[in-house]
Amino acid sequence: MEENLKRLNKFIGETGFCSRREADKIIEEGRVTINGIVPELGTKVLPDDEVRIDGKLIREKNEKPVYLAFNKPVGIECTTNLEVRNNIVDYINYPKRIFPIGRLDKASEGLIFMTNDGDIVNKILRARNNHEKEYTVTVNKLITDRFIEKMGNGVPILDTVTRKCKVEKISSTTFKIVLTQGLNRQIRRMCEYLGYEVTALKRIRIINISLDIPVGRFRDLTDAEIKELNALIEPSSKTEEASLPKQEIPKRRTEFIKRDDPRFKKKGDY
Repeated sequence: MEENLKRLNKFIGETGFCSRREADKIIEEGRVTINGIVPELGTKVLPDDEVRIDGKLIREKNEKPVYLAFNKPVGIECTTNLEVRNNIVDYINYPKRIFPIGRLDKASEGLIFMTNDGDIVNKILRARNNHEKEYTVTVNKLITDRFIEKMGNGVPILDTVTRKCKVEKISSTTFKIVLTQGLNRQIRRMCEYLGYEVTALKRIRIINISLDIPVGRFRDLTDAEIKELNALIEPSSKTEEASLPKQEIPKRRTEFIKRDDPRFKKKGDY
């Protein structure tokens, strides 16, 4: 591992962001983070460390970011905490550090994006950007017209009322729903409020990407898909005011920090 370490100022210089001398200055100013932690001068980085300047992810020259579409099986946890059993990172076992964009319940299956591009994560996760996510849902009893109408017009959960959404009955116990928000266990809570229990839930589309791979498999997004995706999310706000509830942000930012990394330990640390 030692041979893979590179001094932070050299790493920044090789990205073309600035010279090594300028890199030392911005490191001293506290504008640089490694995996969410502000480093000291002389700190070394690994190839898969997440280095940011002023919050913006940087990479070495010519390194393409990773964008994967993954069909998550039931039972896999959407967390980068490797101590959690059946976590998504260990399951995929990708050679570079990647993390999920958003979440999908452990009991649910279907499409989720994996990436190492923090900028696209920020854009997609903004709650006010109306990005569509489509699901098929099976419930424990016959679906009525009243149920479809109420699901589509908004349901009171979690001290709010869900946004109006598209809902379509596709069989006696299965329906399709398109959401533009991501409240915690939203579909399950909506169904529960109306007296139904979800027995199966699958996400089949995120924005312009549809699920087209077997359960447990992943594929790279094509250049055409990435280009279209970036065009669709380009108007997205990156301001704090447009983000998800603030209490959720620290968890997402610090979830993958290696707290036992010896490069960041100081006297008195436990």
